[in-house]
Amino acid sequence: MTLSADTIATISTLGSFFSLALYIFFAAGLWKTLAKAGEPGWAAIIPVLNWYFMVKISGRPGWWMILFLVPILNIVIWLMVALDTAYAFGKTTLTGILLFFLPWVMYPVLGFSDATYQRPKQTN
Repeated sequence: MTLSADTIATISTLGSFFSLALYIFFAAGLWKTLAKAGEPGWAAIIPVLNWYFMVKISGRPGWWMILFLVPILNIVIWLMVALDTAYAFGKTTLTGILLFFLPWVMYPVLGFSDATYQRPKQTN
């Protein structure tokens, strides 16, 4: 079975629109999450800078964002940041694990829910 060029173009276009919609949904949720924590929400749409603010709201020092650049270690750091972010919003370990595995779903859930940010103690 051979697909025509029109069919491939349609599938590609629909995929692009779906990806854009998913990104907008995620960015809006991350924006709301950052705003709840007293950080600038617009940072959610700037790659790498949003790592810095996520590390800050999790209660970790800002220099930890550099650890996202270290292969393998970045997975561990992202899990720790996700768990600490969940705790900072008064949520459970399960929420932190879901933030790690499904961030495009859970950050909008966290941002648009009634969860309130409780500033965690700075860890060094």
